[in-house]
Amino acid sequence: MEVSSEPRASSLPTLVVTPVPVNHTSRKRKHAPISGGAAPSPAPSDPGATPTPSVENVVLPRHLDLSTRPRLTISRHPQFIPESPESPYYNTEPLCMNRLNFRYTPAGLSPIGSVLPFTTIEAAPTCFRVSWEDRSTFIKVTLDGLGLKGEKGFRSARCNAPVREGKWYMEVKIEQGGGEKPPDSQRLEGSYVRLGWARREAPLNGPAGLDGYSYSYRDKTGDKVHLSRPRPYGKPFKSGDVIGMYISLPSPRRAPNKKDPYDPAHIKRERIAIEFKGQEYFESLEYPQSKEMIALVDASDRAKATKSGSMPSSATKKSATVKNLPSTSRGAKTNVQEPAPLRPIPTLGPDSYIAFFVNGESQGVAFQDIFDYLPLRSPPNKQEKQKKANKDGLREHKENPFDDGTLGYYPFISLFNEARVRINPGPDFEFPPPPDIDAAVSSVDGNEADIKPLSSQNSRTWRPLCERYPEFFVEQKALDSLEEKEARQAAQKNSEQDKAAADKAEAQKARRRAQAAARKEKKAKQVREETEAKRKKIDELQAMRKSSATPSMLTFEEGMSWGAASPSMQSLPDTYTASGPYSPAPTVASSVDLHGLASRNDSSAYNSEYEEEEREGQPNADSLQHGDSMGYSLGESIYVYRGVSDAPGIP
Repeated sequence: MEVSSEPRASSLPTLVVTPVPVNHTSRKRKHAPISGGAAPSPAPSDPGATPTPSVENVVLPRHLDLSTRPRLTISRHPQFIPESPESPYYNTEPLCMNRLNFRYTPAGLSPIGSVLPFTTIEAAPTCFRVSWEDRSTFIKVTLDGLGLKGEKGFRSARCNAPVREGKWYMEVKIEQGGGEKPPDSQRLEGSYVRLGWARREAPLNGPAGLDGYSYSYRDKTGDKVHLSRPRPYGKPFKSGDVIGMYISLPSPRRAPNKKDPYDPAHIKRERIAIEFKGQEYFESLEYPQSKEMIALVDASDRAKATKSGSMPSSATKKSATVKNLPSTSRGAKTNVQEPAPLRPIPTLGPDSYIAFFVNGESQGVAFQDIFDYLPLRSPPNKQEKQKKANKDGLREHKENPFDDGTLGYYPFISLFNEARVRINPGPDFEFPPPPDIDAAVSSVDGNEADIKPLSSQNSRTWRPLCERYPEFFVEQKALDSLEEKEARQAAQKNSEQDKAAADKAEAQKARRRAQAAARKEKKAKQVREETEAKRKKIDELQAMRKSSATPSMLTFEEGMSWGAASPSMQSLPDTYTASGPYSPAPTVASSVDLHGLASRNDSSAYNSEYEEEEREGQPNADSLQHGDSMGYSLGESIYVYRGVSDAPGIP
């Protein structure tokens, strides 16, 4: 097998990629486009990076204004660029090719009124053919998609519809193969062809039968190849031969377990709408190769190495130059964690098998009890569930542990160097098979295969693959309708939830408003009560002030006069006469309660003596004219306070 080392032709438009570490694959797509350039096309399962955004590739948001976009039912892509002026083979550009662990499907705008903005559409010609997107970029095609030509090394292509159940047949005519070289070829080796069936995980830049995901029939030796191990099978074939490809899968296929939400048979699609050079596409993660299938290839390699005597030394064998001593450093782990056990790989049962015909002659059963095309059961991943579009506009893909409706076995064609073939999906075959292919195959194999032929009274038990494409597209549109229905129900449910949440929020607001009004009313009532209490207290104080006499305001009963003595008038004798002239200014004795200022134990210079006199006549003129006396009306008695001096020399 020769591996291509030349750079790509500059006429092929591809996406510029940013290399990242081998064990890392970026799954984030920005709302920005991808620039054009030239880069080789690795297999879908090969590690790589997400294409860098540029003007040609834009992630389409769900709520984008799409009113100005045309509603297409057939994709604009691809455009055909002839390999040479007179060549019937073309390169296709611009086109989103399946690469870098991503898969692309043409998309268009949904009908007006749909909840989902995009739906699946077809690409011309709308018939069974090679897939424009699901092939190596080194494979040239004819305008009808039925003719294929290789370039250098083994390059592969899948057809555009899978087989998921039933019995199907097609023909492939070898136009250049079997080791022959074109007259103008400068290559050291000739052209070779491998034909077979493959799942989606099979790489495009490798031959059929490279791993456990594909089964092939080899032209050079007539061997059958699986897990890179050729085994004797049929006779070789060459240019001009017509190879019939037959596959039988259990029908109906296994239904998903409704009680098991993690059953891989459940159909669920995980895809994001993007725009590439004016055409919408659905982008989804390609199914990765499982470690169990990779282990099968490794086991096959070890078996071949053992058989050839070149088995590598054991990893536990001691080295002659290096001491394999246990680590004594701090924190060294003594117990090595064992890897998780491998999951069992299910098959489709003994009724599933693949057979080939050469010019109408059955070669018998090539492969029986083939692997199931569903992904292996995976435990729920919480991190995958939590992946959402973040605030920066990035959308992150999620690995799909379920069937997306496109899984199955695809016709798989691998071409080495300038090999050329032409597909004939029927219904008219150059070598029509018998009505009951199972019986014809079992008669050739004898006891080698346990195939149950069907007695159908000369009715055909198989179908030509040309009938599979319209059936497959109907299945895809049915999934679109189911997703639209689920999205509408989810939108209605979300609307009801939003309405209920809005009603609840409004009720909470109304309750808060009512509570605030009640608190406000209660506070206002408290303020009114406090104000009323203060007013009453002030009124009482004012009333008390009005009813009581003050030192500067002497009240007399009505009819009394200064000349008349009030009843029970009591007066203290005047014991002191001012030596100086009379001063009208008030003194302490005339304006202050001396008893309150100077108590009995006071050592001040002035003391007070209390005299209570009952007078029937007028008040003492001295007590009324001098400022050293003061009278208070208490009931019918008048208490007169006279200041008495204790100063020495004062009588």
